[in-house]
Amino acid sequence: MQWKKDNYLISTDKVLLDFELIYQFISTSYWAKGIPKETLQKALDGSLCFGLYHDGKQIGLSRMITDNATFAYLADVFVLEEYRGKGLSKWMMECVLAHPSLQGLRRIMLATADAHGLYEKYGFTAISMPEMLMQIHRPDAYNN
Repeated sequence: MQWKKDNYLISTDKVLLDFELIYQFISTSYWAKGIPKETLQKALDGSLCFGLYHDGKQIGLSRMITDNATFAYLADVFVLEEYRGKGLSKWMMECVLAHPSLQGLRRIMLATADAHGLYEKYGFTAISMPEMLMQIHRPDAYNN
């Protein structure tokens, strides 16, 4: 699928993804610092990816990890700094949430340290009963 706006494109075609650009951004992010290339490639391969492009150059990404029936997890959302402030992250969220495979899901989750305001505009809320959720969290998984 793809969406166009001015000189911008959002596409789910993985052939268009610029892996080196994605790796450069994600491997230095607060949420996946040091992720091995092989691990990131495997993550992209197993996800519904939304590449954001300007004049053919990748400038952002969102990916959904999903069973396409009941659950999805939004991960690795970014827009390159020089393209921020143009409403592109909002447009990307609109496109992601409009994707046919993501309709009717019972739960969509994400984790963010700094973009709560963006996600709240699209219906995300704080966990109402956090005591129900559990996790195995290995923050040093990529430092071995």
